[in-house]
Amino acid sequence: MIDSNMQIASNKKIADKTYEMVLESSELFQSQGIEIKPGQFVNIKIEGFFLRRPISICDWSENTITIIYKVVGKGTEKMSQMLAGDSLDVLLTLGNGYDVTDVTERPVCIGGGAGVPPMYGLCKSLIAAGKKPVAVIGFNTESEVFYEQEFKALGAETVVVTADGSVGAKGFVTDVLGELGGTEYFACGPEPMLKAIDKTVPAEAVGHFSFEERMGCGFGACMGCSCKTKYGNKRICKEGPVLERSEIIW
Repeated sequence: MIDSNMQIASNKKIADKTYEMVLESSELFQSQGIEIKPGQFVNIKIEGFFLRRPISICDWSENTITIIYKVVGKGTEKMSQMLAGDSLDVLLTLGNGYDVTDVTERPVCIGGGAGVPPMYGLCKSLIAAGKKPVAVIGFNTESEVFYEQEFKALGAETVVVTADGSVGAKGFVTDVLGELGGTEYFACGPEPMLKAIDKTVPAEAVGHFSFEERMGCGFGACMGCSCKTKYGNKRICKEGPVLERSEIIW
């Protein structure tokens, strides 16, 4: 874990109440030799607020990190008003992330709402490893859809689902899984979505589920985000956020 001041390279609205922010620090990346895994997150300190905001990493390069966040309170509202050139105190990189070794040829990557961004970095890594991932991205309505074209530009087969049917397939992400025929699933989103996926996919399928959870410290010290698994308590911020399907107690 590294605590660093990173400069905002860009901060723009990409969907309803949803923003894409690019953070830059060429000196940090060169001096620390940071390695990022898809599914990891950063924890951002916002002036005037006690708790940091944990946000998944969407994409990264040699000197940048891209995050996508939704305005849901005063902290993220303040983030949305920040400008290029401003700086943020960032803890990085946190969480265990997804393991992309020994993955099947055609994995299914499922993101719901705020769970969509880490699926982009995951699909990018899988394609670089020679895989052909399918991206299933779910939203409530058309105004909330983002990154559809970016997933397609990667070369990922992309399926958009909206609850009201305003764009793409109508319903929930689980409604399209049967026709995809996958045997290995990566997912990120609210727990009810993850639980529904677990009930929908074949019992023998491999699953890697990233959980969303309120966090205090973000690096395992406060124990505030612990959950029970078949192998004992695990901290979502430290041993997670990615848990294996075989260990999850619903």
